[in-house]
Amino acid sequence: MKMLMLCLASVVFITCTHRPRSENSINRIISSIDTFPVPSSVRALQVVDERTIWFAGSNGVYGYTENGGRSWQIDSIPGDSIAPHFRSVAVTADAVFMLCIGSPAIVYKSGDKGNTWRTVYRENHPDAFYNSMKFWNDQEGIAMGDPTDGCLSILITNDGGETWRKLPCSQLPATAEGEAAFAASNSNIALSGSHAWVVTGGAKARIFHTPDKGQTWAVYETPIAQGGKMTGIFSTDFYDENNGIIFGGNWEAQQENARNKAITQDGGRTWKLVADGSEPGYRSCVKYIPGGNGRELIAVGTPGISYSGNGGQSWKELSAESFYAIDFSKDGKIAWVAGNNKIGKITWSSN
Repeated sequence: MKMLMLCLASVVFITCTHRPRSENSINRIISSIDTFPVPSSVRALQVVDERTIWFAGSNGVYGYTENGGRSWQIDSIPGDSIAPHFRSVAVTADAVFMLCIGSPAIVYKSGDKGNTWRTVYRENHPDAFYNSMKFWNDQEGIAMGDPTDGCLSILITNDGGETWRKLPCSQLPATAEGEAAFAASNSNIALSGSHAWVVTGGAKARIFHTPDKGQTWAVYETPIAQGGKMTGIFSTDFYDENNGIIFGGNWEAQQENARNKAITQDGGRTWKLVADGSEPGYRSCVKYIPGGNGRELIAVGTPGISYSGNGGQSWKELSAESFYAIDFSKDGKIAWVAGNNKIGKITWSSN
């Protein structure tokens, strides 16, 4: 959303092979957060494995580590006239991609760890504003942005990111006047199997869903707060093809904790509010912890880091330190967070 350059809110997803109990039956405690200075406001983060982490942020700055954070390679991409601002990064087996917001919207691709970059997509539409990018696999990916010409901006690649095509509005549900998205933490998109879910905010807080990697789409209503410029869904995650969570609310009133988090058990068709009127309020990114059986969730934002051990039914604060985004290694043992001028590595307590 163009008026929002900060990370906007968090979405939380809950799961569910079993109905979660009301108490936090799983306990998790942060032992420490080791932070590393970065000359950028970082909202895009991908943990590739326990040693390799990539980030992208404001002023064209990006970087990566291949030794678990002991050292970082940090550089920047200059723009045509002003430095691009990145809110999205995606890493495949063969390449790294970064997507800048604003017009012109540009997808950059590097096959040599950032030594060289090529423009593989460029859009000069005056309303172009992209928020998130993800890959189903090494060949197929998706990016989403604010509406142009009456529908969301959806880009699809099927050739490893070498070319991208923008879906026509005839293939997508129409958006409402004032409905857009928030460039909060690269978590406007969630993927599972061949499915993708895309979340919106502003005048409407809805879920756009494709079961077939962008070929067909449906749109679903949610109970998340909506109707204002800074209200709606800010983040989403799915544990599997049925169970997911959304997190949002009102960015201008970050302590408000009603109508800001909900879960689904039917692939996003219907949503139920959870912990309604209970903490946490605003968060900009929510993730299921891998290996947590769909019960463990972490939500981060400028007010702090929150945890649920029962699928989102209740939450506790783990830290008051401010971050925009979080990502995990595939086994869930490694967690990294990104924020304003910093990257952080979380160490869990043995308790």
